[in-house]
Amino acid sequence: MICKISTYNNIRANFGKLTPKQVQGFEAIFNEWDNNPLEYIDTRQLAYILATSWHETAKTMQPIKEYGRGRERPYGKKIKHSGLRYLIPLHIFYGRGFVQLTWYENYLMMGRLLGLDLLNNPDMALQMDVAVKIMFEGMFKGSSSFGDFTGKCLEMYFNKTTNNPLGARKIINGTDQAKLIESYHNIFAKSIIKIKQTC
Repeated sequence: MICKISTYNNIRANFGKLTPKQVQGFEAIFNEWDNNPLEYIDTRQLAYILATSWHETAKTMQPIKEYGRGRERPYGKKIKHSGLRYLIPLHIFYGRGFVQLTWYENYLMMGRLLGLDLLNNPDMALQMDVAVKIMFEGMFKGSSSFGDFTGKCLEMYFNKTTNNPLGARKIINGTDQAKLIESYHNIFAKSIIKIKQTC
């Protein structure tokens, strides 16, 4: 489990004062992590989740809608990743949440995995608890139809023999801003303190 007092102190020392909304986002992620103590043990992986959220939400640590709502991108129209057009539902599947879930097929798949009707209610991905579960499902299991979550997962980049926060960007979005997110990861990795240590 995470020693939140020490971890927050370290985060603030590196990133400055946190707003209540930012703390709310951190809390949701820490709670999801701590609720699965047997599965989630490598804090480097947690650090990369935090770094991804920090970047993808423009440091708000709140599930957000993609800036531009997919304008000038193929998923910003009523087109599936397969190239087929759809009439129903009426929604456009631009990025939403902590990790900017996109495309009709990914909303369908993630909804099925979580037991939610994200296809007909895509803004559910903006709810804090849902956004966190989408992020953990995708980043730990590599869940994907083809994109967003690319079939790659955290364990591929952080394990007993590997520490690759630069390459881990491929879990979400190829190499886009990989160096920047690596720098965030390195700060978060040093900031996280486990509960067994002095809090």
